[in-house]
Amino acid sequence: MTDKPINEHISPFEEARQIDEYGNEYWTARTLAKILDYTDFRNFEKAIKKAQVACENSGQNIPDHFVESNEMVEIGSGAKRSIKDYRLSRYACYLIIQNADPSKEIVALGQTYFAVQTRKQEVFEQATEDERRIMLRDELRKHNSQLADAAYQAGVLTTVDFGVFQNHGYKGLYGGLDAKGIHARKGLKKSQKILDHMGSTELAANLFRATQTEEKIRRENIQGKDEANQAHFDVGAKVRQTIKELGGTMPEELPTHEDVKKVERRLQKQQIDLPLDE
Repeated sequence: MTDKPINEHISPFEEARQIDEYGNEYWTARTLAKILDYTDFRNFEKAIKKAQVACENSGQNIPDHFVESNEMVEIGSGAKRSIKDYRLSRYACYLIIQNADPSKEIVALGQTYFAVQTRKQEVFEQATEDERRIMLRDELRKHNSQLADAAYQAGVLTTVDFGVFQNHGYKGLYGGLDAKGIHARKGLKKSQKILDHMGSTELAANLFRATQTEEKIRRENIQGKDEANQAHFDVGAKVRQTIKELGGTMPEELPTHEDVKKVERRLQKQQIDLPLDE
């Protein structure tokens, strides 16, 4: 990577999305309020309360979508205080934005974003393993670009640097195996891309690794190649530990799959070959 990686335009709502230790996505209310240009969180809480009523009226459990939390923030001179916050599901965000100030242009953009993303989730849940692999591989491709940008900002500047950085993430997640070791363990040729031969479970673990490493680097303003490498390793190791705690299969033990590009071409051909309804 001799030049700074190109970072495509990312929705502020997508940038604010976080993943917890169990692989569940969430948004914090404080962050969402800032994106929606609410200067007073008390006013934003009014929209949250309306959204909770709508959630209950739709037959959903409020605690499943609105999880109260307390965050510690600095108030000067090293002192900290606890402030109220919420961890919000995608559905909670959608309901909040439906009840937010409609005069704000960003609110309209948010309504579109969460409507589209909710539909994507519905499609994913109904998808076959092949379709899930395609969707997750595409998502990982996008987030690897964002991770590359964060790493570049931290000082990972060259192609060699980035290869070392990536290997640290793999070593953490795969119990010490780097890219070469994973190739050997999975029976892949040197020319075959590791990510293209993963199943949906393994892709999801690597997506979690990528998103959380990017967030950690940006949140902690990590600087220096060694520091970025260590952060990537630590996140990978944390994901591995979570898989172990949940009784999951270690990623290096998961089976090797057909090249996802071939799967995508096959599914496209099947769609073309489907007979038209009379």
